[in-house]
Amino acid sequence: MTLDPSLFGADAPRLRSTRLAEGVATLVVDATGLGDADRAALEARLKARAGAEAGVSEVRVAMTASKAAGPKLIAVGAGKGGVGKSTVSVNLAVALARLGHKVGIIDADIYGPSQPTLLGTSERPEAKDKQLIPVEAQGVKLLSVGQLVSPGHALAWRGPMASGALAQLVEGDWSGTEFIIVDLPPGTGDVQLSLIQKSRPVGAVVVSTPQDLSLIDARRAIDLFGKTSVPVLGIIENMAGYQCPHCGEASDPFGSGGAEAAAAEMGVPFLGRLPLSASLRAESDAGRPPAGGDGPAAAAFRTLAEAVLAQLA
Repeated sequence: MTLDPSLFGADAPRLRSTRLAEGVATLVVDATGLGDADRAALEARLKARAGAEAGVSEVRVAMTASKAAGPKLIAVGAGKGGVGKSTVSVNLAVALARLGHKVGIIDADIYGPSQPTLLGTSERPEAKDKQLIPVEAQGVKLLSVGQLVSPGHALAWRGPMASGALAQLVEGDWSGTEFIIVDLPPGTGDVQLSLIQKSRPVGAVVVSTPQDLSLIDARRAIDLFGKTSVPVLGIIENMAGYQCPHCGEASDPFGSGGAEAAAAEMGVPFLGRLPLSASLRAESDAGRPPAGGDGPAAAAFRTLAEAVLAQLA
């Protein structure tokens, strides 16, 4: 007999098996990435919840963890499209690389892959022993469905096919890589759940514009990560303000401060804000992430990268 995983709330995704026999509940739990204190707290919570069930007289918890450390996955998500998530993802990856880290980026936006364009590469990855070899561009390693299909080709895939494609990208040859930025598709669907359940990111960054419409969906993304025990490293407020290049007047077409206020309300860190920028758009379209150069944009993304590292620490 097994126990219902829903009994364990936010800890359920870490359960690998549950068994109840003759009053003894045996739980096998994935404790990968947890320190001693967190492991002890997790075990105590599980024992309390299982022990409260009828017919349970004893609870045994077996902790498991991945032996190989491997690269740390950082998910970059957004509840909706059009908020600049992919642009933030690639510049965050490049900024981390410029800080001296070995970085990769997975373009998990299966239906709208844009990272090959943002990194200015059309090179296709090779495969060795059925494992994809990432392409290097702008100082980071890249794997994307956009490298595997013809430009403009529609991917009419159902959820299992998309999840399978993500698995191939995650299981690529990322040897020597310290961090992998995962550019998630909009929403809270199959791709997000597959990544969380099979690869478990060490943390998630949520991108939103300041406007209420975007924040409604950003809250949903944060709620998903919370329910699946993925730490939210913070919110980035994108498209926050615009300075006219002709008259110099500043304006806020999408409002101002909404994401920062939402972060405070939900108790998650606020990582910073990025303004609307014509040069950022132009450089991104040209395959030259501004984080790889000099100037205000590079400095802003460096600050964001440092804030993410601080949260991981």
